[in-house]
Amino acid sequence: MSKPLLLQAIDALKVGDRDRALFCLREELRTGPPSGHRWRSVDMLAQQIGEIDIAIEAAKRFAATQPLAVERLVHYWSTLATFGREEQAEQEIARLPERAQGHPDVLQIRGTLATDSGRFDEAEAFFRALIAAPTSPERGWFPLSMVKKFTPDDPDIAAMEEVRGQLAAVEPDAQARFLYGLGKAYTDIGDMDRAFARYSEGARIRRRLEPYDRRATEAYVDGLVREFTSDSIEQLVHSEVQGSRSLFVNGLPRSGSTLVEQILASHSAVHDGGEVNLVGPSLIPAGRRDWAGAIAYQQRSGSDDPWGDCARTYDRLIGERFGASGRIVDKSLVQSHTLGLQLHMLPDAKLVWMRRDPEDSAWSIFRNYFTRSVSWGWSLEDIAHFMTLEDRLHAHWCEIFPDRILTVPYEELVSEPEAWIPRILGHFGLDEEEGVYRFHEKKRRVKTASVTQVRSPISTKAIGQADAVADHMAPFRDAYRP
Repeated sequence: MSKPLLLQAIDALKVGDRDRALFCLREELRTGPPSGHRWRSVDMLAQQIGEIDIAIEAAKRFAATQPLAVERLVHYWSTLATFGREEQAEQEIARLPERAQGHPDVLQIRGTLATDSGRFDEAEAFFRALIAAPTSPERGWFPLSMVKKFTPDDPDIAAMEEVRGQLAAVEPDAQARFLYGLGKAYTDIGDMDRAFARYSEGARIRRRLEPYDRRATEAYVDGLVREFTSDSIEQLVHSEVQGSRSLFVNGLPRSGSTLVEQILASHSAVHDGGEVNLVGPSLIPAGRRDWAGAIAYQQRSGSDDPWGDCARTYDRLIGERFGASGRIVDKSLVQSHTLGLQLHMLPDAKLVWMRRDPEDSAWSIFRNYFTRSVSWGWSLEDIAHFMTLEDRLHAHWCEIFPDRILTVPYEELVSEPEAWIPRILGHFGLDEEEGVYRFHEKKRRVKTASVTQVRSPISTKAIGQADAVADHMAPFRDAYRP
């Protein structure tokens, strides 16, 4: 008896055979049942390899499993929202019976969708309803803290402190999220000692749950710097793909990459963007995306254009996510780890690399609860270690791709936008337009911690933010080695 198709897909991925894995998943959809718990696993694997349409269909079938359950429906709607189908998700949620509208999971996703769209008053109403729900009231405080500005006499702070005293029975990750929300409240009112203490509590929990492997990360970066050189890249078969749609924007979290994304997305030639995360899935045939994996893939591929094949996969996935036309901003995190192969497979693509004052950057990272894996962000020492590696990679890739990488200092961009915005547009071959200077008026969904900032005019107020916690930043200063 042959293995189930899902297991065959997993086996194919273990040896970098993405095409075989995709074939198995498509066959699973073609021959499989219309519902069932098995589709959850298909959804997860499809998301892992960037196959958005398969993931959405699998999530839909998972949601149709009998008896119907709100939790499965919410998972399906979340999948739709993750891949740009927010309007469809909101339409389906609106058709729920009234008695289901107050379910905590439904309130949370409705609040999240409203937040991403900039409908902050509406989001606040959903989150307050979530707080008032009889189960797990702590769930609503963190997202509420992201959409409101606390004041010194705010009764919400006292209410949050009361909940804090009852967190022992709550799941550790939920505890951490709540504590980050309370830290945000104290930040808003300028009580930085309490803010730092609450962030630190949450970070300690996250670090226990998701420790950062310094040794493995450092070894990987060492390999990239040692093995990807101007001479060695010439050993890779030239990619025949031209006309990349993507405008790549890289930088540490909270370095200004979302600001640049919003500026670019306000241009008439640019369709949309975000943390696309499709380069990695496109490079699955290259294994870990290190030099050994690249050479092994090239030798076994049997293709005249192996890197063009990866680029065409990336372009197809971009089309599934954003449609067939328009330029796209791809600001996926940690592009520095794939940049050698990324720019090789897309030989006419260019990238903006955002750089920010290290201490401001470290403080902003430390006080943000990231929904994606940022295991190095839960201690100031780990942040310093990762930032040091990023400095090495920035210098390395700029040396190899000097004409394709534009380094943009955050402080200069917000201080002199009239000078830097034209340079960014010119780097990507875009004409200057008036709309890019009014980027905050652009109505689009933003899914990062910068969701409120990008809806305001450009400002210098974030420069020097770490000064308010200078006494607490000594561990970072001691560990950072630029």
